[in-house]
Amino acid sequence: MSQPGTKEQTAATPRSKRRKRRRGHVLTRRRRVISRVPFDVLERIELVKTGLPAGMLTDIANDMAISRDQLYATIGLVRATVNRKLRKQKLLSKDESERVMGIAQLIDQVDTIVHDSGDPERFDAAKWVARWLDRPHPALGGRRPAELMDTADGRSLVSDLVGKMESAAYA
Repeated sequence: MSQPGTKEQTAATPRSKRRKRRRGHVLTRRRRVISRVPFDVLERIELVKTGLPAGMLTDIANDMAISRDQLYATIGLVRATVNRKLRKQKLLSKDESERVMGIAQLIDQVDTIVHDSGDPERFDAAKWVARWLDRPHPALGGRRPAELMDTADGRSLVSDLVGKMESAAYA
């Protein structure tokens, strides 16, 4: 019988259970952003409708090693509005929350790909995403993925591109 956490047990554990085990309860304390993205779609929808804490933007910017202003510009948020919500510890609007959840899900998507590949050591998904978003990509006609992260269709296109990279359709 294998010990918990061994490679033998992990291989037999379904992907969703491994992902859930990596996460704690959502939004309970300061953790890397990928541990704060709920796996369950209905839970994510509820969080977006309720509004994410504005402080999550600071956490994401820190995890990505970029300025908050750069994050705001990437996902199309108004700096003055978001900074006011940060100061007052308010929740983000539904639209703002949707954009923040989009970048968090992209980081989670990359992290999951790397974890599923079996070699996650020393890989920082948030920092990788920050660098990757800022580079022009041929599949986007030479545009930077960051230019598309401010719309739902753009976030979907960028997420699809990451999925294609996993399957080696684009590298």
